[in-house]
Parts: sequence; structure tokens; C-alpha cells
Amino acid sequence: MNEDANLAGPAPMEGHGEYNRKSSVQATGAVPALALLKKAAYGASLPTDDGAPVIVADYGSSQGRNSLVPMSAAIEVLRSRVGGSRPLSVVHTDLPGNDFSALFQLLDGDPASYLRGDPAVFASAVGRSFYEQVLPPASVSLGWSGWAVQWLSRTPAMILDHVQIACSRDENARAAYARQAAEDWATFLHQRSKELLPGGRLVILTMARTDDGNFGYGPLLAAMYETLCALADEGLILPEEKARMAIPTVGRTRMEFCDPFANGRIPELSLNHIEIFEGEDRIWEAFAADGNARAFGAKWAAFSSASVLPTLASSLSGGAADPRAAAFEARMETGMAQRLALSPEKMMIPLAALVLVRE
Repeated sequence: MNEDANLAGPAPMEGHGEYNRKSSVQATGAVPALALLKKAAYGASLPTDDGAPVIVADYGSSQGRNSLVPMSAAIEVLRSRVGGSRPLSVVHTDLPGNDFSALFQLLDGDPASYLRGDPAVFASAVGRSFYEQVLPPASVSLGWSGWAVQWLSRTPAMILDHVQIACSRDENARAAYARQAAEDWATFLHQRSKELLPGGRLVILTMARTDDGNFGYGPLLAAMYETLCALADEGLILPEEKARMAIPTVGRTRMEFCDPFANGRIPELSLNHIEIFEGEDRIWEAFAADGNARAFGAKWAAFSSASVLPTLASSLSGGAADPRAAAFEARMETGMAQRLALSPEKMMIPLAALVLVRE
């Protein structure tokens, strides 16, 4: 069953700086890709006009916390290449409803801000989906996208037996998500091929699936769906609202990442590097050290609260402005935390790191 008109698309991450405070999983997951980003910064082409700014694009920045380390690493390398006076322009992009105020407050006040100590670095932002062209043609020397391209441009179908397609047995829904994932990946690549300079590079870190199709996060997703069903049973949400609730994210396999390149659909880009690996579960490591099950559950529930619960809430009858939205998200987070604390398990976190080069 597909009722596209009634399905909510991706919602911006939790606002008021909450995503910054609750996104430690994403921050930890970015670490393995930093070496790739530095190498790409050394090899990326620069504008031929020595006075033109060197543009670094941050695709899917959210509120910026997890961009500070990658952008600082890129700036350090680029500054070593171009000297001290040439302007470096960092452009953060995300959906129009993103909390850009939190981003700029972070850049202005955080001790780790890449703006500190270098007056020739400039920050700006664009509120537009990266499934569209975001920046001028052939303008970007270096791009970075962390924990973003797993989000689809829209919710392609209802998932009546879960909220995450990786956990669904509905073959029609799975096929609809697979089609949308393939279309969106090709679209994302095509738009970036317009924006990158010839010789420009783009480094991507995103959710993935293992070669045998494992998306990971099993205990977390089970706790999420069990909590959602409980809230529906007690009447906080209506059956039709529950039916609409879906997280429009996917993990792609190595083959799915490579497909547009193998088929020559994106001739302007080449896939320079791809690696599928298992990210660290620092929340589990903390539990293994201190045995605090309540903290384990609370941290993983907070991860969901910051990243996906606003999208579920947007499927309420009144959308994100529904008077029940805050209570719904709070009850979801509390219920998930309690369920996860009952039997802590290590999360499998499949990730992909890719480096693309504009020919």
C-alpha cells in the first residue's frame, strides 16, 4: 500500500541545539573517515584564479557539531597548500527547516570552532536539499558529507509492520524503498558532479549494509517499534498515524554504492575509494566499563530522539505542530531507554566511507 500524499518526508533534526548535544554516535563514527578527508584535501584541485576563494562544502551539516572536526582537518590541509591569506569558504548545507541558528551560534562560540584563529576562513549556509543543485557549477574544491545520504528525498511507501524498512517483511515496501534509494543516490551524485571543480573531491561517510544485507541497530530498532506499538495501544496516537510513521533512511550495500559508476550513469565522477566497516559502539564500551544499564539505554534513546523521532512525529495528524508532538517524542525516548536498559547489547553499526573524484 502506497499513499504518497499522506506520507511525511524527512524532518530536520531535533532543534534548539539538541542534535548537537545528542549526536555522539555520529561524532564517533566520523573518525575513520578523517584520514580520507585529509588525503582528499591534499589532492583536490583549486580554482585557477589565485585570488578566488577555495570552497569546501559540508553536505548535510545539521547543527554543525559533527562538522567541526572534519572542517578543521580540511582547513588545516588547505591552508598549508594555499598560504595564510587566501580565503577559504566553508558552506554548510541542509534542509530549509534545519536549525541554522544553532549552527552559527556553535561556530561563533565553541572553542573547537574552525573560525577561531584564522580570519581568512568564512562560513555560510544554504537551506536546500542536496538532491538539488546547491552551489554554483564547478565551484567546489572539496566536499564532505557525514551521516546524511542515508536519508531519502521522500518516504516512498508505508511500512505497516515496522518503522525501518530494514526490519520489514513487506516485499512491496522493500522494493519501493530500494527503487527510491537507487534513484536518490544517482541524483545526489549527479548534482555533486555539477558542483565539483574538475579534480575536486568528495568524501562521504554514511550508514551502510553489510554484503549479506545487515543494516545493524537491531536492539535499538526493536525497542523503538515496541515503544511505538505501546503508545498506539494506549491511545496516544491513532492507528492511521502509526501506519504512516516510517523512517526514510536506508543502508546501501557495496554493490548499490558502486552501481551508478559500474553502469556509466555518472561519467563525470569516479569512485576512488570505498570501504564498508563496522563503527565503534562507544555507548556499549562505556556500559562494559561501568555496568550502568540506565545510562546505556538513555544514550541510545537520545541518539534516536535527536535523529529520527522528529520524523516520526511529523506523521501525526497535525504534523510537527501537533499538540501531542512533544509528549509523543518524550514518551518514545523514555520508553526506548527503559527497554534498552533491561538487556543491554552491543549495536552493530555498518558504515561506508567513499571518496569521489570529479574527472
